[in-house]
Amino acid sequence: MVDIKEIPLEQIRRPLPRQNDPNKVAALMESIAKEGLREPIDVLEVDGQYYGFSGCHRYEAHQRLGKKTIKCRVRRAPRSVLKRHLA
Repeated sequence: MVDIKEIPLEQIRRPLPRQNDPNKVAALMESIAKEGLREPIDVLEVDGQYYGFSGCHRYEAHQRLGKKTIKCRVRRAPRSVLKRHLA
């Protein structure tokens, strides 16, 4: 089951380091400031914790805009699914 939720940025763990394209982040910041976030980021909810593996540019744009929350598509998953993402 997938839910759409506003989640505080500070509650989303980003376990894999990413190198974001600064131009893409800047363009997203402009778009989000004008129109809001069009496409939620995908997060896994495992044992009450949120993990983000995609949407890194949108996540950074929200951080840089000073937003406290981000719209997420939340999929509940067992720890075994999280381990596969981290492998």
